[in-house]
Amino acid sequence: MSIHFKHTLSRKSVYITALSVCFIAVAAFAVLSLLITEDSRKNTEDFARKTFFRKYESVESEFKNIEDYQYLLRGLIQKDGLKNYQEYSSVLNDLNKKRNLLPCNWYYYENDGSRKSESNNPLSDIFQKKENTTKFIAIKNNRPGHFKDLLITRKDSMFWVSYDSLVLPSKKMLYYGSAVNLDNLHQYFINVDKSSNTYAYVFTKEGICITHPEKKYLGKSVFDFTDIKAKDTVSSKTKSGYTEGMAVSEYLGVEVTRFIKPLKTDNFEGYAVVNHVNFVIDENTNKVKTYTVFIFLAALFLIVTVFILFQRSANTAYKENEKIQTEKNLLLIENEKMHKAEVINQLQQLKNNINPHFLFNSLNSLYMLIGINKENAQKFTMNLSKIYRYLIVPPKENIVSVAKEIDFIQKYMELLKSRFDEELSFDLIINHPESLEKRIPYLSLQIVVENAIKHNIATIDQPLKIIMIVDEDGITVKNTWQPKTETVQGEKFGIDYLNQVYEYFKNNLLHISVDGENFICFLPLMK
Repeated sequence: MSIHFKHTLSRKSVYITALSVCFIAVAAFAVLSLLITEDSRKNTEDFARKTFFRKYESVESEFKNIEDYQYLLRGLIQKDGLKNYQEYSSVLNDLNKKRNLLPCNWYYYENDGSRKSESNNPLSDIFQKKENTTKFIAIKNNRPGHFKDLLITRKDSMFWVSYDSLVLPSKKMLYYGSAVNLDNLHQYFINVDKSSNTYAYVFTKEGICITHPEKKYLGKSVFDFTDIKAKDTVSSKTKSGYTEGMAVSEYLGVEVTRFIKPLKTDNFEGYAVVNHVNFVIDENTNKVKTYTVFIFLAALFLIVTVFILFQRSANTAYKENEKIQTEKNLLLIENEKMHKAEVINQLQQLKNNINPHFLFNSLNSLYMLIGINKENAQKFTMNLSKIYRYLIVPPKENIVSVAKEIDFIQKYMELLKSRFDEELSFDLIINHPESLEKRIPYLSLQIVVENAIKHNIATIDQPLKIIMIVDEDGITVKNTWQPKTETVQGEKFGIDYLNQVYEYFKNNLLHISVDGENFICFLPLMK
């Protein structure tokens, strides 16, 4: 059984198949990349939410622990008054250290009658009425715990002081409560969940920041140093009970997923903010994408290599078969080549001269014109018919009289005017009527006009003006020089065609120049 390699294994077929395979591989990679990106995005969101819930629970738990010890201290002191408050405070502090809890319980006792006072914590000097210069920020607290809260700055640290008081007989006052170093509080939140790529901070209902990895923000309004808006704290309208969005971290300067959820206990009302940094998962995604690219490139290289080897094998078999047939079919091949060259020449000429876009635009203009003016539509149709009859039946020598070309270009310009209207103007000036009997290359005027329209801007504000002047020795075509910025395909094909025709007839070549604001093309006439 013989194999016709000429038809089944042609170089063009192999190249088309190889390009198709490459295109399919690239498309598959693009789809896979999108799927990886989408899956990574979902995984990032799920991971961010999980770490948010874990971090939020640790923050909420510590705030409740602080509150539980405040209630315990209050219950003991209200029960025994001044009897054992020193021992209670000391015992609770020891328990805090053993359980890694943060609050430091304290007391301040003042006897106005004897003007004596005692305390187990230097922060309690805030209650001394005389010479009290301690700076503090009062935190509004309307929660049912009825504790009062202050932010006190002492040296380089800030403390959250929560206290209550007990009025005793004989003008005696006992203040008691807890004090939390805010630096230690934030460090505690970090140690609770070291694996997650998050950081958290807490601010009050009024926006006062009480925990943050950046110490300078403590006691400041979050609305001043972050892009958080009041609407971001409105979580009652969300089903999840928290707000979520993308933001730029004020601490790290990178994009983060920010979660804001109300934080409420009996002694505190505010919001917990958890910022999740996404770059770790993004880096993992990029690694997966990189590996995928390598795999696809290797597979693509293998496929292309197989096709090249296959193509070489096919070419070898084809050459051997062609060598055997060459001697028998030499005359037939020569005749076929001549016929093929003639057919290609005619087809190429039709392909380059009959513009499908021009036909489409003409039919579209005709459709619109029928509804407006039937008489003009009929005239338009006749012109279109004559133009295409002129295009479809070219002369054998590619040379026609100037009169025919002038008649054709006038009909052609009428069709263009119906499409461009005010964007295009055309003037014909015949200075030498005898020149109409001379000859000129077929479709030369149409090529020059089409070249002007293709390469220049034509708008109402910037109309394209074309002037055609028939003189004794040639035809001058001028158009306003206002070139388009984008590159146009087939830029010099028409001009090259005209040069070849003039060269064939051993005539002067056409002359092209730019004179100021005009592009000028001079077409010599033939006798």
